[in-house]
Amino acid sequence: MDLQAPVYVAGHRGLVGSAIWRRLEAAGCTQLIGASSSELDLRDRDATFAFMAEHKPAVVIDAAARVGGILANRDHPTEFLSDNLRIQVNLMDAALEVRTPRLLFLGSSCIYPKYAEQPIRESSLLTGELEPTNDAYAIAKIAGIMQVQAVRRQYGLRWISAMPTNLYGPNDNFDPTSSHVLPALIRRFHEARESDAPEVVLWGSGTPRREFLHVDDLADACLHLLEHYDAPEPINVGVGADVSIRELAELVARVIGYTGALSNDLSKPDGTPRKLLDVSRLLALGWKPSIDLEDGVAATYRWYVENHS
Repeated sequence: MDLQAPVYVAGHRGLVGSAIWRRLEAAGCTQLIGASSSELDLRDRDATFAFMAEHKPAVVIDAAARVGGILANRDHPTEFLSDNLRIQVNLMDAALEVRTPRLLFLGSSCIYPKYAEQPIRESSLLTGELEPTNDAYAIAKIAGIMQVQAVRRQYGLRWISAMPTNLYGPNDNFDPTSSHVLPALIRRFHEARESDAPEVVLWGSGTPRREFLHVDDLADACLHLLEHYDAPEPINVGVGADVSIRELAELVARVIGYTGALSNDLSKPDGTPRKLLDVSRLLALGWKPSIDLEDGVAATYRWYVENHS
């Protein structure tokens, strides 16, 4: 990467975008470009084209998306499909219009089939049915991958896509109904400790297994990919290890200091039984994660206490 060239981080105030922004600043990028959703609604095609025509970035990192946990995805599939498709198509079409030479599209591990062989290789894409609770979001992200590949094939631009596993860290969403599992657990256990609640109820059975990557590790991986990866296939970004939701809850309780009981609400959905990414292609490029899960949860909890509670 040319650290003096203009770099546009779409979604730079969100969980992922803010981490990428911090990483690029630390690397010495001198022309970082960002716009909040109130300044630029990427669902507005004309506004997006005008913004890209004005700034003409050399690199675009698409970390903008409508995201949410399992219940939000299940209950609002229309918005998750429509908003994400419009964000991606408008941004990539506008980047193509100004011939942005380098673009990184960030997807999600939910693109893979519900019963994909574990750990999930990139070649598993489109080989089976999706998890119904987030299929709308997954379809939108799959469309983004296809658009990256189409632009590479038709116009020869060096665009790439990366599929992160479950993410967490500072600037996460801790809302009790729309958040992902880890920030939801942090909030729930914190409030239980503060109120001396005798029990915390976990959604689902607690048996599904998930992989968790600190968002600062993802940001570091993104910079590494922009410098070392150039292929049409999406590439997985993760840690290569997973835990059950029950084990995760016990870890969060330990970090927060909650000593009450744990029970399960079996009326809530479990989602995919297991979702562990095969990250061998990324490791072969010379990158590896550096933040241990318990250390990362502890740091995220400190951020939550300082900024939310």
